Amino acid sequence: MDQSRQYISVLVAWLLVAVPVSALAVAACVGGDCSEMKRRQQGILTGMPFMAHVSSRSFVDDAGRKIYLAKTPARIVSLAPSVTEMVFAIGAGDQLVGVTEFCDFPPEALKKQKVGYSNPNLESLMSLQPDLVLAPKEFLKPDVIMKLEQLKVPVFVIAATTVEDIFAHLHTLGRMLDRSVAANDVTMTLRQRLAEMKSRMQGVPPVRVLYVLNNQPLITVGPGSFIDQLIGMAGGTNVASQSSTPYPRLSMEVVLQEDPEVLVFPVGKAEGISASEQQAWRQWPSMTAVKQGRLHQIPADLLNRPGPRIVQALEMLVDILHPGSTASRPTNR
Repeated sequence: MDQSRQYISVLVAWLLVAVPVSALAVAACVGGDCSEMKRRQQGILTGMPFMAHVSSRSFVDDAGRKIYLAKTPARIVSLAPSVTEMVFAIGAGDQLVGVTEFCDFPPEALKKQKVGYSNPNLESLMSLQPDLVLAPKEFLKPDVIMKLEQLKVPVFVIAATTVEDIFAHLHTLGRMLDRSVAANDVTMTLRQRLAEMKSRMQGVPPVRVLYVLNNQPLITVGPGSFIDQLIGMAGGTNVASQSSTPYPRLSMEVVLQEDPEVLVFPVGKAEGISASEQQAWRQWPSMTAVKQGRLHQIPADLLNRPGPRIVQALEMLVDILHPGSTASRPTNR
């Protein structure tokens, strides 16, 4: 199996079982020292209520697990491309000693030692002497976390289902890695760009969109996924908006009935929909998207990764869905 198909098989397997993460409740402060309550309130104000830490060096991850870090981690292993991008975005790339075989952005990530992906090579990973492993809830096999815990390696599990989750992860990583100022700057910039986009989207009529995450079987995005949220933010109506799962399978009968006006295909070196698979959609000439020639590509590593480039992905989606409108990015940007 080549690398592209290997990635897709792992991706599809996860998409069929992905579930949202429940928020953690913030405890009340009753008398005495309220410093802990203040810390938790600060977490809420920065968009991180579900990961409000219980002490200055304790953190609760997206799997509900609490870890304690005696000091700032200096040797980090990232097991997700999106997490690797976030670590670099807040200026902590030098603290990364290991990444996955799919971590290809920024270019500096390619120089880091590879430790595998959903089933990492634990011997190789442990040889790096990590003091923190950042793991995705979606892909990583549960027994990997258990084995790392047995080896006394702190593992922090991350999962994003909304854009706010991404911002929360940036803030949390900032605190964990002593990069809070940089993390705040990054999220503030991203929020400003989102606000600008929202302003430009006012009054723009929505278009029906099908995001083809996988062709055979046909898998798309639904409510509960951050990509579904981005489609709405970009002025689109997801044809799978009535789905009860974040990553549903669709039949062609349903697709033809919903009649998407735009088809969007993720493409890339190690993931995405091939050119031949895209062309196969032209066998449905009655579909509005096919009839109007609105079959578009978007880099898979932008839209499929819940990381710091997500606003760039949103801007590209707007350009695809509303070309030439006031919502499109200024040409001098």
